[in-house]
Amino acid sequence: MANVLVVYCSMSGNTKSAAEAIAAGARSAGATVVLKTGTEAQPEDLLQCDAVALGSYDAFSYVGGGLKDFFDRSFYPTQGQVTGKPFAAFITHGGGGKAIQSVESLAQSFKLGRIAPTLSIKGKPAGQDLTELRELGAKLARAGRE
Repeated sequence: MANVLVVYCSMSGNTKSAAEAIAAGARSAGATVVLKTGTEAQPEDLLQCDAVALGSYDAFSYVGGGLKDFFDRSFYPTQGQVTGKPFAAFITHGGGGKAIQSVESLAQSFKLGRIAPTLSIKGKPAGQDLTELRELGAKLARAGRE
């Protein structure tokens, strides 16, 4: 059974809804899920998981502060210990969506292994967005078992 960590930051609740859908998809594929905000998550969470989902709202075309805080606090304590760990990212936005680049760049700094393109959700996830988020969670669960 895979242990999947879902770390996110949310202002309006849209990214939280997306994170919950990822978590539901991972659970449906048999994973144990830890769901935390970026300010709650600790470097040990990243070290202990088998796969990680990273989520943020678009903050002036950059990653939100809560997720950036997690990256900042986790870099040195996990350096060299998470190389190749499967990850997927997701962002919510109101029309920009450029935060994708910053989330992916930060994940590359940790040398995490991307398993799928970053999902970009405009507004609150609904319909097909929720389906894609759940599928991404299930894919993370499978990747964490490999």
